[in-house]
Amino acid sequence: MKGVVFVGDRKIEMRDFADPTPGPNEVVLEIKASGMCGSDLKFYRAAPGEAMKMLGFANADPVIAGHEPCGVVVAVGSNVHPKQAYIGQRAMCHHYRGCGACPHCSTGWMQLCVDGVAEVYGATGNGAHAKYMKCPASTIVELPSELSFETGAAIACGTGTAWGALKRLDLAGDETIAIFGQGPVGLSATQLAAAMGARVIALDVSEERLARAKAFGASDVINPSNTDVVAAIRQLTRGLGAHASLDASSSPEARKQAVQCVRTWGKACFVGEGGTVSLDVSPDMLRRQVTLIGSWTFSTNGQADCARFIADRKIDVDSLFTDRWTLADAEKAYQLFDKQTTGKGVFLM
Repeated sequence: MKGVVFVGDRKIEMRDFADPTPGPNEVVLEIKASGMCGSDLKFYRAAPGEAMKMLGFANADPVIAGHEPCGVVVAVGSNVHPKQAYIGQRAMCHHYRGCGACPHCSTGWMQLCVDGVAEVYGATGNGAHAKYMKCPASTIVELPSELSFETGAAIACGTGTAWGALKRLDLAGDETIAIFGQGPVGLSATQLAAAMGARVIALDVSEERLARAKAFGASDVINPSNTDVVAAIRQLTRGLGAHASLDASSSPEARKQAVQCVRTWGKACFVGEGGTVSLDVSPDMLRRQVTLIGSWTFSTNGQADCARFIADRKIDVDSLFTDRWTLADAEKAYQLFDKQTTGKGVFLM
């Protein structure tokens, strides 16, 4: 089969890989939809050999890209119980492999494995930008029949990551949340928070993305490039500030503002990867009893909960996707995605 490989310096190659066969505790997914995630761009943009160092791997063989897998189970290993996975099952994949036995792996948090993550699919292990993908049966999460494969691909990382952050914030329907960055993760957070009944203040420097945020349920939008963000959020909240904030931008300034804009006893959550932030601890946090939270994706149970929430409330997650591609379009697809001016992209098989 052919698979998309990031070879460095914004270059992509279609390479030949053997069709996978499952080991005793593994399954093979026939991929129907494979999402494009903003975190893919660090591997796409990196110099050759540098991407693996970001993950703590000195050397690694080229792998198939894509860590938002969704498809149909077409093969199962000899030790796989039918309650884990079965042939014909519509499924997403939790895109990490850990030891499988530690306190974190056993509760569905493979990315927090005590021994360290063994594989991140699409980065250090073959991912979903291909016809087939092999993974442990323990990472399979059933896709509700009401949801499309495209929606499943979104939940498999970007939308699921937004869900995980909102749950970490324990967001309530009578609260106001400020969401910094309206790329795929931030826009998903806007859509989900609005569906939870919360008031959403969406922030981005792109007017196009702000318009999408408004369409996805944001009550108010702010462009930080021409506004005093903290003052504007306080004005919108009777001088108190937001109950909660979520930063999906990775911008140092946005992160600082996300902490400063919440009210006394408020919560701020950082989701965007990499980078730094500088805070004046006493006025920004201590003297206002502010809680600062880090949130890294989600568990298998959280992924399933997110899918059920979306299915039960008939949330139109498919509308996140502005671009749909075939694998043959991979080079053009990532060139466009690299500009970070459009919405989310997905490969359909």
